Amino acid sequence: MQSDAPSVRAALEYARANAARFTTRLAELVRFASVSGDASRRDDVRLCAEWLVRTLRTIGLPHARLIETSGAPLVFASLRRSAPNGRATILVYGHYDVQPPGPSAEWHSPPFTPTIRDGAVVGRGASDDKGQLLAHVNAIESWIHTAGELPVNVVCLFEGEEEIGSPALRRFLRTHGPRLGVQAAIISDTRMRAVDRPAITYALRGKMRIELVVLRRGREVHAGEFAGAVFDPARALASIVASLHEPGGRIAVDGFHDSIRVASAAERTYMKRVGPSDAEILGSGGLEPAPETCERSLYERTTLDPAISVTELQAGDAGEHGKSAIPARTSAMLDLRLVAGQDPRRIAQLVRTHARRFAPPGAHVALRIRSASPALVLDPRNAALRAGARAAEATFGRPVVFLRSGGTIPVVDTLASLGIPTVLLGFALADDGMHAPNERFGVRRFAQATECAIRFLAEAGRTLSPRPLQ
Repeated sequence: MQSDAPSVRAALEYARANAARFTTRLAELVRFASVSGDASRRDDVRLCAEWLVRTLRTIGLPHARLIETSGAPLVFASLRRSAPNGRATILVYGHYDVQPPGPSAEWHSPPFTPTIRDGAVVGRGASDDKGQLLAHVNAIESWIHTAGELPVNVVCLFEGEEEIGSPALRRFLRTHGPRLGVQAAIISDTRMRAVDRPAITYALRGKMRIELVVLRRGREVHAGEFAGAVFDPARALASIVASLHEPGGRIAVDGFHDSIRVASAAERTYMKRVGPSDAEILGSGGLEPAPETCERSLYERTTLDPAISVTELQAGDAGEHGKSAIPARTSAMLDLRLVAGQDPRRIAQLVRTHARRFAPPGAHVALRIRSASPALVLDPRNAALRAGARAAEATFGRPVVFLRSGGTIPVVDTLASLGIPTVLLGFALADDGMHAPNERFGVRRFAQATECAIRFLAEAGRTLSPRPLQ
């Protein structure tokens, strides 16, 4: 392992001297209830974006600004020498929106009142993705305030809609991405293998959100007077949802598995060697195993296999006492995780055909595609990924492992379509509670993430070639 250059050491020393201030900065960012999926939080989302703009200007990116979209604003900033300058340009991505906090009774402290507990910043978004985003902001500051410049050109692009599929950012990149002249992107929104064991994610499952709606003509009616006389949409919806899987748990939609690209034996051997065990996966969430039987490990099942989950069900009055009425409309939100080889458009048509086939007489079935992203597999041999691996090894003192993820980051596919490789170098841990109560991000890990981001900029500057503006 080579030693750090003097400029890198200076940036690292600055980051260490300012670690407490950086932790305070993270706590300030977590205070914003920037829930993109909640229309009532729209003002909070904007205030969070404005805070990021002010912060970027303060650290040395004076032209940071908001880019207005039809949804949440994008936060944009860049720092380049006068072109051409022989330096690669790195896109630094992060998202400032967060998941809803969920039941307040399950939080040990208010979700948007960050606290330091057991060596971690606790609050919604601390790990996903505000802490990981700020590690790169801290790194940029550390370089500017010591060397006066960065070893690469950077474009910062932070969005407020990742948790709802990144619609505005994907449109922006399709229109403006080629003119950014970006050589590679760095995204920290994934997990480490374990404490002090860094990981680069090289494969993501795709994702679709499909709203399945079952309707009948007429209005909501009294159950006592009309039960047995009218069609019940909730029963029909339950029947359709139940039909999506075989008794053993395999997806029962005809043609769903036809185009899947199977992982090689060599890759599966590597996955078995470096990936988490079944006990680790279940233990990280305090979970019981699924009742389905399968010879494949949970790591393989959650990264190599597709899945359909029901994440929302709506039928009738959900009030405390309810009412005895048969609803006219019911719906289920289906979360589909896709793997390599599956085309979201074809999968949507297969699910639509299946739902209509299993709908009982009298049911009017509609499917609405809320978001769609295909699966993606990156080449671990890419120079940008290798630069990330060297930075992580120097920071944590151990070689990185390359992992598949069962999750989805929608923008990665859009970047790939533009020929921009993405380094998925994450710093979260499985027990950070992302999307769950009491989400947290370790203070020590936050400092390590900042140091790794500092080294990545140096490695990228040393090894990547510039890409001309178009």
